[in-house]
Amino acid sequence: MTAQERRPGADTLHVAGVRHHRHRAPLLRPFVTAARRTEAVEYVVAEVELADGTIGQGSAAETLAVTGESAASITAALAGPLRAALEGRSGTLGELTSAIAGALEGASSAKAAAEVALHDAWAKAAGRPLVEMLGGRLEDGLMNDMTISLEDPDVMAEHARAAAASGEQILKIKLGHDIAEDRRRLAAVVGSAPEARLRLDANQGWSPEQAIEIITGFEADGLPIDLVEQPVAARNLEGLARVAAAVELPIMADEAVWTAEDARRLVDLGACDLLNIKLAKTGGLRGALEIADIAREAGMECMVGAMMEPRISITAAAHLAIAHPAITMIDLDPPAWFTSGAPHGGFSQDGAWLRLRGGPGLGLELLSADVDPAPDAPSEPHARSRP
Repeated sequence: MTAQERRPGADTLHVAGVRHHRHRAPLLRPFVTAARRTEAVEYVVAEVELADGTIGQGSAAETLAVTGESAASITAALAGPLRAALEGRSGTLGELTSAIAGALEGASSAKAAAEVALHDAWAKAAGRPLVEMLGGRLEDGLMNDMTISLEDPDVMAEHARAAAASGEQILKIKLGHDIAEDRRRLAAVVGSAPEARLRLDANQGWSPEQAIEIITGFEADGLPIDLVEQPVAARNLEGLARVAAAVELPIMADEAVWTAEDARRLVDLGACDLLNIKLAKTGGLRGALEIADIAREAGMECMVGAMMEPRISITAAAHLAIAHPAITMIDLDPPAWFTSGAPHGGFSQDGAWLRLRGGPGLGLELLSADVDPAPDAPSEPHARSRP
């Protein structure tokens, strides 16, 4: 079943208005990767209102180091070309998502915010959870992971120990740049959380030669590693293919896959074993579903991941992940890093398992434009909120 076959959407939708509002959310502690350090998240909420008064919402976070978008550029895209493409327009879901995709070049996060808001409104108007409208089952769930960000080995060990103690079973370990220090980091994590499964993410931090050296070393040590994500530069597809051919551990493409064309190229080159789909890269659900369909045709599994994004974006990603059979993994822990759990609803997490809570559309309360979310989350990122 293709993405288009999964999505009914033949009915005409009438878009009465498109709005946006900005927010800033501090994190409980800095989130550090080989590419960036984040202490607070600037994000923009998009609202799409249908003619019957139904309001859907989506969001986009500032991720200059990844998508090149700032909160200001996201705001400009939503207030300008994306609003012009939707407001006052009637069409099927497919026609309206095409209008979003063609409204401007780039701006993948801003497009995702508008497109998720449209899908939320579409499913709310039908009175059904979005996951069901996409062909999935509300009662299904997936095991989430918890990220251990790039720090000194002893700090990473402490965070890994706390995460395992709180019920996490899969730890995503940020590495990159210094392979000797990376070995020490991973040894510290394994020593403090020996029962955890590990996902390694170098965020493009190694050369192909370094990647082969360090990964084969981890293999020889018999470490409990499930995959290695984007070990080399995103544009170095030949290097990524060399790494995938030289090691036994599954290699996942992340920064190298933004579009269906990227996914097809990676599959054809045999450059990776897995794909990481992020709505902020794909420009929304339609592009994400197209990538997942390509993976399914190739017999390849996918992960749905995220940037450091707010709960609205993560809930949309969870609906996508649970709906598509090629998506077997999620990396959707950002809400556990936020000082706020707002808006309420969407999903809950018990230990490592993430499940949708139901309700029409995304199943979330509308986030107020008037005030920033008030801090009400747990005191450490490893302590899961269960609103």
